[in-house]
Amino acid sequence: MKLPLLAATLACVSLAAFADEADVKKAVEAKLGKVEKIARAPMTGIWEVTVDGQIFYADDKGAYLIFGNLLEMKTGKNLTAERQFNSLPLELAVKQVRGSGKNVMVTFEDPNCGYCKKLAKDVLTLKDVTVYTFLYPVLGDDSYEKSKAIWCAPDKAKAWIDWMTAGKALPAIPAKCDMSGLEKSAQLGRKLRINGTPAIFFAGGERVGGYIPVAEIEKRFAPAGG
Repeated sequence: MKLPLLAATLACVSLAAFADEADVKKAVEAKLGKVEKIARAPMTGIWEVTVDGQIFYADDKGAYLIFGNLLEMKTGKNLTAERQFNSLPLELAVKQVRGSGKNVMVTFEDPNCGYCKKLAKDVLTLKDVTVYTFLYPVLGDDSYEKSKAIWCAPDKAKAWIDWMTAGKALPAIPAKCDMSGLEKSAQLGRKLRINGTPAIFFAGGERVGGYIPVAEIEKRFAPAGG
């Protein structure tokens, strides 16, 4: 994986001086809102805090708050992005596994998105991959209706693939279907500030906004796939 560009600016916000986890959490909440998670960061004297799905860092005394990405110098890994990837609620996604499934990617897609359909066809050619697709209907009411049909289908992956790659008719939406998972997927996309589809996330933490061809996808698999 290439060393990520330091696009995120590190900004420090002064906090009151505290010393333990509870007080650091309280100080962060006073500035950013409810803390969902707090844990020791891999860097000495730093806490990793999650607020509204976003990761921030606070020093051990609660005196400073850091906005930005934490990079591991030895490997070049973006530890912040990697952590965010690993915390995604994958149970809400449509899952496809091909071959060993060792290479993992996550996508946010709209069923009426032309580039998403192109990506869906490309995915069929990938080997040893697991793809988690979050339904993210942002192109209008028809996109939402199609997403409901896919979400409520007995085999979500088959319904998704048949529609996206071959244009096959989607199954009828049953009278009873729990839409909460679909709503959560949409909320997640908004929380991650996804403004267009497809959006692609890789296990190494890299995020790509928009379509990329198979060759580019495979390059991003190389570090993890060996």
